[in-house]
Amino acid sequence: MKQYDYLIVGAGLFGATFAHLAHLKGKKSLVIDKRSHLGGNIYCENIEGINVHKYGAHIFHTSNKKVWNFVNSIVEFNRYTNSPVANYKGELYNLPFNMNTFFEMWGVRTPAEAQAKIDEQKAEALAKMKADGVEEPRNLEEQAQILIGKDIYEKLIKGYTEKQWGRKCTELPAFIIKRLPVRFTFDNNYFKDSYQGIPVGGYNKLIDGLLVGVETKVNTDFFDNRKYWESIADKVVYTGQIDEYFDYQFGKLNYRTVRFETEVIDEANYQGNAVVNYTEAEVPYTRVIEHKHFETFGDAVYDNPKTVISREYSTEWSDGMEPYYPVNDVKNNKLAEKYRMLASKQSNVIFGGRLAEYKYYDMAPIIEKAFDAFFEV
Repeated sequence: MKQYDYLIVGAGLFGATFAHLAHLKGKKSLVIDKRSHLGGNIYCENIEGINVHKYGAHIFHTSNKKVWNFVNSIVEFNRYTNSPVANYKGELYNLPFNMNTFFEMWGVRTPAEAQAKIDEQKAEALAKMKADGVEEPRNLEEQAQILIGKDIYEKLIKGYTEKQWGRKCTELPAFIIKRLPVRFTFDNNYFKDSYQGIPVGGYNKLIDGLLVGVETKVNTDFFDNRKYWESIADKVVYTGQIDEYFDYQFGKLNYRTVRFETEVIDEANYQGNAVVNYTEAEVPYTRVIEHKHFETFGDAVYDNPKTVISREYSTEWSDGMEPYYPVNDVKNNKLAEKYRMLASKQSNVIFGGRLAEYKYYDMAPIIEKAFDAFFEV
């Protein structure tokens, strides 16, 4: 008899959800994480009474009512609506691209006027490609311009994207930006999902609720004593880097990572919004997060005379840095598929989550994946 039904490597949202489901079914799990805290990248650090999203802004959104009811059964969610703002050299634009954006950009007041302006610029982009003797966009720059035109591309996409990927848009593949959200309404709600919000009291409340009754260990690295950890459970649920699990036998996968500069400011309201993107190339950071706006609304923001902001810098990943975003190019996708084939042959290991699948996921799909993985066991 093994000591546990499941050893769960990683206390992020996938691992915590799987552990919760196992606990409800009377299974015994041990969750280990090499970090000093539970929660993975949704962990919040309380600074000056404000829940700071330590690993970047996380906004829960879904149209899956089952998932929404599930998370709300653990902790109540507030009514936060994601409405980011883009700052281009002091000019402010609403996101996603909508009638407010188009009015600020061109002064157009009706959907027909906005559509005509976009169509005019798309036609110019297509004509330029045709003059170059190409029919399909060769890179992200051409793809973006045939979707939205030159003005929005130049001000709101180009600099931000190049900072995010560390490469010129002309060097990035077109498929990265196959679609762009465009709305011909005065609607600043970034997501189209039926439900969105932030846990009341922060994401730690969600993780703590999921892990009630589950044994956990932090500051514990699976690879420091792999044979022991594999010996104590019937199955391993692995949420770490898939290439590391297989000892990098095909080579290392690449990631983009993010660095944060977090600052306490003696001001109740710094930027008036949770998320402001800085889209010009000359500003080194991609966005500024003001964390209190995720959970505090209206005049209540002035109840706390201080605020906390995080400047977010996108950078190349190297060993020892936190891997955030899989690099969605041909080389890495081929390499990841080889690792996934190995993973599919592991009868006693369940691979799940962003790092273990080398795929980017929002939070709600991660919960769906955890449900699917548990009930397929």
